[in-house]
Amino acid sequence: MTRLLSILILLLVATVTFAQNPDLPSDFLDKSWHKERRQKLRESLPANSVAVFFANAVRNRANDVDYSYHQDPNFFYLTGYREPQAVLFVFKDKQTAANGTSYDEIIFVQERNALGEMWTGRRLGTEGAKTQLGLDQAFNGSEFKKYNVDFSKFAEILFFDFKNDVRDNARDSADLYSLIEEFKVKVNYPKKNATTLNVAPEQPKNNLNTRGLFKLMADLRGVKTSEEIALLRKAVTISCVGQVEVMKAIEPGMSEREVQGIHEYVYKKYQAEDLGYPSIVGGGHNGCILHYVDNYKPSLTNKELILMDLGAEFHGYTADITRTIPVNGKFSPEQKAIYELVLKAQEASMKACKPGVDMGQLTTVSREIINKGLAELGVIKSAEEKHMYFPHGVSHHIGLDVHDAGGRTLQENMALTIEPGIYIPDDSQCDKKWWGIAVRIEDDYLVNKEGCELLSGYAPRTVADIEAMMKQPSPLDKFKLPNIDAPKK
Repeated sequence: MTRLLSILILLLVATVTFAQNPDLPSDFLDKSWHKERRQKLRESLPANSVAVFFANAVRNRANDVDYSYHQDPNFFYLTGYREPQAVLFVFKDKQTAANGTSYDEIIFVQERNALGEMWTGRRLGTEGAKTQLGLDQAFNGSEFKKYNVDFSKFAEILFFDFKNDVRDNARDSADLYSLIEEFKVKVNYPKKNATTLNVAPEQPKNNLNTRGLFKLMADLRGVKTSEEIALLRKAVTISCVGQVEVMKAIEPGMSEREVQGIHEYVYKKYQAEDLGYPSIVGGGHNGCILHYVDNYKPSLTNKELILMDLGAEFHGYTADITRTIPVNGKFSPEQKAIYELVLKAQEASMKACKPGVDMGQLTTVSREIINKGLAELGVIKSAEEKHMYFPHGVSHHIGLDVHDAGGRTLQENMALTIEPGIYIPDDSQCDKKWWGIAVRIEDDYLVNKEGCELLSGYAPRTVADIEAMMKQPSPLDKFKLPNIDAPKK
């Protein structure tokens, strides 16, 4: 009896403790902001419709270890909820509950559980969803099965189609897998198990719309509010500081991973919760791999460039900044020529960035300058020659995703990158003196009434400014670790 009482007291104390969360930052987006976003979505929904959003799945790393959880950006945008195992409904029109109350949104969340929270962290539960998220109609996921709404009455049920990549936790009847399967039953979702050419898969029901939310959410998320811009500025500035500190600290002999570690330490020092994407740190010819994330080169050489494409994620919002610098602190003539050509292209695209312009035009501007410049340098035979030295576009939206949702026509308060680049791999069909040179310059911008504002100017961009910054002392100059490979005495 005494042991049982002790266990009950422990669970009670744990429940009370986990219900309070004094350790979180206090500058997240306010619940009223998320409520306003849901209302904006509601106003854009078609008549007699409902929009459905599922939380992101928990992703398995290996065996019984999962990756750190990251919420679905749309779900976070509309709720601020950062936990898994949840589903949100936003109705165009008022619905009537069994008790006669009316509502136009409802969320099902993971249930409070003292033992589970002891292992994996605090949960908001239904009361937290009501008080901290401002969602008055909040229920445990286990109650979703008995949620009786006639979905056939809606002209449209809008949701993002499923990718069949959600694991079934057999021990949890209210996990995301179960919520999705129950939703499929409720809306009469077509079965897609046809496996032969003679059997056509069942066609979607007339009121199931798996495409409409893409544009609705892009229109919402593409134009940033003042609150979002403040968080983006913070993420961008943190990322710039990382670039600056690496410029001061880098020296030949460092590894790509060591350089990556300096960037990411700066992020954590400023309380950035995560990376916006896997860090790209490519020395020499590795910089020619656009999404090089191995970062495994053990020793950077004296004569090569290093391309560093990294972004801090702060309270959900991510920067995306690339700097390319000489490992020894001084650009060679060939490196300088390619670098200044990329910078010239970026500056021209920046001048073209203004409301009403199609985002693709920024790439066109950069491509014309780079093609002409490569021809003048003799890297290609003519500006019209087809080549792979500049294989990507120069611009995308940033926000809750590093490649964020947004429309193609630029509007005031859109946040985006401009990132031209030139990549000349070894064994290219040009003079060998250009081989292994990879340069990308990527900055973050905010579209304003007249043009755009450079957000990431704190990190040096010109050859002269980079070389000057690399002469500055680093606080890491005296940070020396023991040689763990040395023989023991």
